[in-house]
Amino acid sequence: MSIVITAFEKSPDGGMGLARDTRVRWALEEAGRPYDVRLVSFQAMKEPAHLAAHPFGQIPTYEEDGLCLFESGAIVFHIAQRHGGLLPGDSHARARAVTWMFAALSTVEPPILDLSIARFQEGDKPWAAERMPLVAGRIRQRLDMLSRHLGDAEWLDGAFSAGDLMMVSVLLRARPSGILDGFPNLAAYVARGEARPAYQRAFAAQRAINAP
Repeated sequence: MSIVITAFEKSPDGGMGLARDTRVRWALEEAGRPYDVRLVSFQAMKEPAHLAAHPFGQIPTYEEDGLCLFESGAIVFHIAQRHGGLLPGDSHARARAVTWMFAALSTVEPPILDLSIARFQEGDKPWAAERMPLVAGRIRQRLDMLSRHLGDAEWLDGAFSAGDLMMVSVLLRARPSGILDGFPNLAAYVARGEARPAYQRAFAAQRAINAP
């Protein structure tokens, strides 16, 4: 049975690869797995049919042979476990790659998302101007620690892994703010991720649906 993922019928990012289905597309491309996409409107995301697959009414979801998953991190982890190319063979290196997946989603992404919320959902609040520097400061603190760990290395822990896939995907969301530019090694790290042929295919597929 073919793999089917869901994606925005019209993504809020306008096809810039920031929607979370891009992470799943990228993982599938790295694994060399064909997939189909079912586009979902904002209205359909809140209807019973989609809520049965994703209880929180979001995207992406993943369906294959009776299995239905939601949450991009869980989906990428499943792909990485089931297919080659995203997790090292050595058990210790494999565990570290999974750790970096969790770090990307649990430690680095939350303050980046908080900045988006502060700008686009709370920007008109009287306290917004005071809050913005605090939010940006938390992002810089996380990126400073990540930058020191990465140093001059190409990837986070040896060869490219699902940990890098998730981390690059998260850091891409920080780039529009300009904060990423303050960390040249992280900006170069993200560029290396974007240069991978699998990412290029995933980005092109998402762009083709959403570009004006």
